Amino acid sequence: MTATSIPARLQALRAAMAREGIAAVVVPTADPHLSEYLPPRWQGREWFSGFTGSSGTLIVTATGGGLWTDSRYFSQAETELAGSGLPLMKLNVAHTAEHVSWLAGQVGEGDTVAVAGDSVSLSGAESLGKRLAAAGASLRTDLDLPAAAWPDRPGRPDAPVFAHLAPFAAVDRADKLRHVRTAMRRAGATHHFLSSLDDIAWLTNLRGADVDYNPVFLAHLLIAEDRATLFVDAAKVPGEVKAALAADGISVADYATAASALAALPDEAVLLIDPARVVVSVLEGLPPTVKQVHAAAPSTAQKARKTPEELDHIRDVMRRDGAALARAFRRIETGLAAGEPLTELDVDTIVRDARSAQTGFVGESFSTIAGYQANGALPHYRATEGQFSPLAAKGLLLIDSGGQYLGGTTDITRVLALGPVTDEQRRDSTLVLKGMIGLSRARFPKGASGPQLDALARAPLWAAGMDFGHGTGHGVGYFLNVHEGPHGIRPPVTGGALVPLETGMITSIEPGLYKPGRYGIRHENLAVVTQADSTEFGEFFAFETLTLCPFDRRGLEPRLLEPSERAWLDDYHATVRAALSPLLDGADREWLEWHCAPL
Repeated sequence: MTATSIPARLQALRAAMAREGIAAVVVPTADPHLSEYLPPRWQGREWFSGFTGSSGTLIVTATGGGLWTDSRYFSQAETELAGSGLPLMKLNVAHTAEHVSWLAGQVGEGDTVAVAGDSVSLSGAESLGKRLAAAGASLRTDLDLPAAAWPDRPGRPDAPVFAHLAPFAAVDRADKLRHVRTAMRRAGATHHFLSSLDDIAWLTNLRGADVDYNPVFLAHLLIAEDRATLFVDAAKVPGEVKAALAADGISVADYATAASALAALPDEAVLLIDPARVVVSVLEGLPPTVKQVHAAAPSTAQKARKTPEELDHIRDVMRRDGAALARAFRRIETGLAAGEPLTELDVDTIVRDARSAQTGFVGESFSTIAGYQANGALPHYRATEGQFSPLAAKGLLLIDSGGQYLGGTTDITRVLALGPVTDEQRRDSTLVLKGMIGLSRARFPKGASGPQLDALARAPLWAAGMDFGHGTGHGVGYFLNVHEGPHGIRPPVTGGALVPLETGMITSIEPGLYKPGRYGIRHENLAVVTQADSTEFGEFFAFETLTLCPFDRRGLEPRLLEPSERAWLDDYHATVRAALSPLLDGADREWLEWHCAPL
């Protein structure tokens, strides 16, 4: 990437808009697979705005525009947008229009808005087109104006694809494909097209490294009744992997030919697609005679329900991950006690090095968040060489980190009391923990969804007149994306889908509290939905906590915990001690024993 300033980049984009007669350009955070985390080639929103957060939408008009993002990134965006000429538009804040409404109010009769067809879903384009049409404007998806104004744009990533093998790949790809084809027949479809990278990696039992922190690779997949085609850069696929795919009826074709393969479908074909997970550009040549069935990809729900064998591997990973964190946290504490000049960057390195020593470790599952004191109040803070804080033997250090292992994916947040903390900090940390405990020990009927349970984690904070602005839980993949659907735990949204929680689904449980300029607190474990009971009123589910790592009792106020909450915490720490002690020795085991002592 060149070192041109953001205003200069916006000027180049506006010049491209003027040449094509475009009134506004929408630059989403998206790639041709509608991924959460993007390869550099599709980081156009960051290139033209300077905002590096993982979520946001940029709109550029001839004379203005803005960057829309949510509360996780307000402070970060205000800093990164400074000098760009782009205002921060805060999502879900009173009196601030979301980006589609704002855009519809900016355009008029005869105006044209452009969004690159490889960065907008079919349903997203249809919705935006209707809103613009109501204002007399139209939408074009055949122009990629950001690409035209982006010199030295990176190419596609070329990391090799590799097989995810037994025993970790507990279900073979032929069985997975049979399940998908059964769902296709139920839907009346002859073909099924997938672009979501984690679905494709899971279905094919392959993994890659095209996206930072997510072991996936760029590909599309077309499944027919008796064969399938994987569209991927062939040079990335070793010969033995191609042979194994061929044995299961999967041929390899060039990545760029996916759209032409869809265009060549027979007239009588019936294509199953998820309109929210497939981009417009790949469907542009689809024959009008091909009937489309719009529904969620069958693999998405199947992938979310971990098998007993997968859960056994995940439990083993949690033990090794917890032991690594025990070593890392002791290293941080002893270093500070010895007067070492540690910083947030050192925390990142110490945690990464501890995980790297574990068998089966492949990489981090996301960029570590190590936020000391005020930096902890930024939910997605990341220390960099140009911006970091030194640690001191006082206050709170929030560490949110995770690992990718052959046997599973981890995501955990702990808050360490590095020394004296205030009564307010102890109170707040305890209230957040009460919310985690309340949700962790919930019992709920079959069919209940995350939005129906979300209030359990917020109730202690609500009672104190406080809240947090992010979801309480997200699904987690199996050596796949650390954020995985279709389920999640978050406040209800009007018109939002209520996806039932099912046994085998893994979710984070991570309530938080953030006081800007002062400190932030978040406690996070991963848990799996299990069968709890069956009564005359039906089946009931519960959560089994998977994460194994002590909470720092020095940052808590035990008097605020009910007896049952104290019992939960003591029982959890006894479980952690029993699971991790055999993996630790010497000072590391002593550290664990001390931190797992009863309240």
